[in-house]
Amino acid sequence: MVTKHQIKVIKSLGQKKFRLQLGLFVVEGIKGINEFLSSDFELENLFTTELIFDAPEDLINVISTSDLKRISTLKSPNTALAVFKIKASEQIETGKLIIALDDVRDPGNLGTIIRLCDWYGVRDLVCSLNTVDCYNQKVVQATMGSLSRVNITYLDLNDYIASSELQVFGTFMEGENIYTAEIPETGLVILGNEANGISKDIKVNRKLTIPQFGDVNATESLNVANATAILLSEFKRRSIEM
Repeated sequence: MVTKHQIKVIKSLGQKKFRLQLGLFVVEGIKGINEFLSSDFELENLFTTELIFDAPEDLINVISTSDLKRISTLKSPNTALAVFKIKASEQIETGKLIIALDDVRDPGNLGTIIRLCDWYGVRDLVCSLNTVDCYNQKVVQATMGSLSRVNITYLDLNDYIASSELQVFGTFMEGENIYTAEIPETGLVILGNEANGISKDIKVNRKLTIPQFGDVNATESLNVANATAILLSEFKRRSIEM
């Protein structure tokens, strides 16, 4: 059974201010929960309709399907919902490929980018202070567990760029063709806001562009998550060819 207090807490975690106050976030579904249980994230509470998880017994609450629907944000809840403790970001590793996001607002885009970082072995994802919260429930759901393996740090992007010794790349409509440009194995690659791109006050060393190949150039820009996939693919491809 889920208590009224538990329902209130879980529902409140849909808002960033309460996630920050309580230091908690929600994960739904068997796969996502198992990914976090296998990580160094600490479980606070687990609500499930089936006893199928390897977790401390005192933290497992067996509930009915109707109770799961009461606490879930999904139209079709998937067996379980867990509450985990937010952990502090680890120190950013230098000398590697790092992705940075400038004011990316869409939860689905951020979730997909986190999955891409996980897939391509990018440990650190740096986010501007205005980028959507990575513990937003839509972001967590979109990562399919990859959030448990990518170190995400929110900071002042300009200050970080100024302190970084990495070459700074920015994605623009005009710049060096990503397919022909000479690019290193390491660097800081910045992608911008879905509508406005990279802020004018962000300083980069080199501008990169993904060229259009269609006969009719009616598309204004690529989705930021799609652009991230192409850029990561090119950077990683070059690294194995060197």
